[in-house]
Amino acid sequence: MATLHRDASAAGRNTYVDPATGFNVFTEQSHLDRGYCCGSGCRHCPFGHARVPDRLRTARGHARTQDPS
Repeated sequence: MATLHRDASAAGRNTYVDPATGFNVFTEQSHLDRGYCCGSGCRHCPFGHARVPDRLRTARGHARTQDPS
């Protein structure tokens, strides 16, 4: 997964396809371009999942690791 993210980011793409699920995954840069956490629990959220509801954060194993400010 890290290689897919790195390659997509290096190529300037906003997303890549997760081969295990077929889902489109947003790169960290696409989130930075948006400027805020959308609250969906995205894999590469650079905002520490600031808007992810606690029930989803716990269910998906997300821990708030970064200060959203």
